[in-house]
Amino acid sequence: MDAIIDISNKPKIKRKAIATGLLLLSEESINKINDGKTKKGDVLEASTIASIQAIKETSRMIPHCHNIPIEGSKVDWSVEESGLRCTVSVITNWNTGVEMEALCGVSNGLLCALDMLKYIEKDSKGQYPETKITDIRVVEKIKY
Repeated sequence: MDAIIDISNKPKIKRKAIATGLLLLSEESINKINDGKTKKGDVLEASTIASIQAIKETSRMIPHCHNIPIEGSKVDWSVEESGLRCTVSVITNWNTGVEMEALCGVSNGLLCALDMLKYIEKDSKGQYPETKITDIRVVEKIKY
């Protein structure tokens, strides 16, 4: 059994993947994001950096992923009524896709946001009964 699939015979072409996910939050956390004021700083700024780091390190986190040259990425945030949405696009010219990189970017960005907001989200017992990361998925995969 191969540890990493041989992709050497596949053509190197431009590929793009877009992924998204949602962090369900309290109204107080949403207000803090909109104000740009939390104890740990600007949630969107820090979480964007976390997302970019995850995109670049995907092959180190997921054993069967190839180390792919990332040629472009974009991290978009939108504050929705029920929480914070992260959408990540990743581009490469390579012989395999970048879906896992986009998914890792979304996941890590949302985890960073949760880390920065958890002091607000905890209930009186120190639990997070209403807070969750949900709906992480690939929105689109494109070969040019």
